[in-house]
Amino acid sequence: MGLDSEWEGFFVYPLVFQSDFGLVDGAVSAMYGVAYSVCPGLNIHDLTHDITPYNIWEASYRLIQTVCYWPENTVFASVVDPGVGTDRRSVVVRTKSGRYIVTPDNGTLTHVLRLEGVVCAREIDENVNRLPRSGESYTFYGRDVYAFTGARLAAGIIDFEGVGPEIPVESLVRLPIVEPRLENGAVCGTIDVLDVRFGSLWTNIPRALFLETGVHYGDRVSITIENDTRCVYRNIILYAKSFADVYVGEALAYINSLDCVAVAINQGSFARAYNIGTGNSWRIRIEPFRGFR
Repeated sequence: MGLDSEWEGFFVYPLVFQSDFGLVDGAVSAMYGVAYSVCPGLNIHDLTHDITPYNIWEASYRLIQTVCYWPENTVFASVVDPGVGTDRRSVVVRTKSGRYIVTPDNGTLTHVLRLEGVVCAREIDENVNRLPRSGESYTFYGRDVYAFTGARLAAGIIDFEGVGPEIPVESLVRLPIVEPRLENGAVCGTIDVLDVRFGSLWTNIPRALFLETGVHYGDRVSITIENDTRCVYRNIILYAKSFADVYVGEALAYINSLDCVAVAINQGSFARAYNIGTGNSWRIRIEPFRGFR
């Protein structure tokens, strides 16, 4: 898209949108429109708009899956906001690697805080950073506040200090986390999220912790998955380097793109096959298979 004369030579940073809005109506398009009205020369991208409605945990995970691969000073605007119109804060943070995230302060930053790190946070001053003539609307902050503020920041119209007053990083809302751990020769964790299109289970167990059990590629491992106190799945599967190491339809454990343990069915959906969900109530235990006793 060509720049208007007003923006010639004006350097802008990428602006990346994420939401649970879907693409079946005009909500995302309205956010684009606001952003381009701020600066026609913006370079706008989508992380995803298919977050499960109201699922803050999933929004948090998709951010950490993506943020570190974008250039420094990229601006992310993440809008999964079941508390829209309430007294929850609207914030912008700068990560340790130099990216910005514009979002409601409702736990969306949980994984970024834990795995990427945040060096500074500011609360959005809506007296300055709000779409003009939208002050009586309290249900579409994605358009009126987050897209508008994100666009102004990405375009350099405001700097980080221009977002609003600084707030303590420690005050940002965090969702509860169940830390992975070693226990009697097994590694235990949670199923954080699904690889949605393919139905793989992505756990919070990092590769380094998993390898402390002594497993190697080609070994068999014993898997137990529970939802609260109910056992949903128990079996012995291969710890594989890639899907090609098992037959079509066979289950495997592998290391995913976030360097954590994942469980899948080659060319099938593990989540659908066993009706498995995500979150802290979904626990997984993995240990080397020592043979039948």
